[in-house]
Amino acid sequence: MKRFELLGRIRRLDPVADAREIYRLSTAFEFPWDYTRALELALYRTYAVPSIGRLLARTAELTERTQKRYDDTVLLLDTIVEHGFAAEEGRTAIRRINQMHRSYDIGDDDMRYVLSTFVVVPRRWIDAYGWRRLSRHEVVATTEYYRTLGRHMGIPDIPGTYEEFEALLDAYEEEHFGWDEQARQVSDATLDLMASWYPRPLAPLLRTATLALLDEPLLRAFRYTPPGAATTALVRRAVRTRGRLVRLLPPRRSPHFARQNREIKGYPDGYRVADLGTRPVPGLRGCPVRHRDTSAADAVE
Repeated sequence: MKRFELLGRIRRLDPVADAREIYRLSTAFEFPWDYTRALELALYRTYAVPSIGRLLARTAELTERTQKRYDDTVLLLDTIVEHGFAAEEGRTAIRRINQMHRSYDIGDDDMRYVLSTFVVVPRRWIDAYGWRRLSRHEVVATTEYYRTLGRHMGIPDIPGTYEEFEALLDAYEEEHFGWDEQARQVSDATLDLMASWYPRPLAPLLRTATLALLDEPLLRAFRYTPPGAATTALVRRAVRTRGRLVRLLPPRRSPHFARQNREIKGYPDGYRVADLGTRPVPGLRGCPVRHRDTSAADAVE
């Protein structure tokens, strides 16, 4: 198979009707490493919205059980990518996501913003660092994929196009990004988790490299001292160079799903999708509150 053969296959599919298949091909064959990094960054960005960062801090899931929370989030989202929305595994994953979200008083605006990060951040990452840019087919398919996920989650007023998602993300971040001490704790715990995946002596270097990949609004919201200009340029050039080298490699012949990533540490003996995630107890760790009517989100059940 030639390097751009799969892209040709993607372009022969319908970006709306075949959105899930295009997204699966893009994430599991064309850009598995890039999508992992980009979705990590997408979720990380949400901490800079104080209402989201404070809630995550109160649950203690991302400060005391950081690896498990990371694993469960990745595995639940990955299950839907691998099996689809209609399969039993995918339905179970969506059900668990909805059960967890319903345990907290999360506003629709925050939910739409989080959804927008899944659409916009990977496109921006891959266009900057991937071995090729995303095709328009992939952009439209990704948008439709997450519109479908958003509908299963009962999120109202979902943007209709990539451009609308992008405008929502940029406007929401401009209005809501800001300093919060509890959100900073969640951010620090996440950076510590990422450093823990590698030998301990590399931790300071890895933290600096991660900060070099963050944009100025994120650094300002968390009050991190930006790495020097030379360090930032070096790190970003190194990631771009990785993409150019991947372009020279033979295309992937078998899918690589996120569950196969070395960063998933918590389930060496396997897992059941129905057991993933949290089961908050009212009055403890964030005082879970039943959200308003969630009948739309229950449709998947």
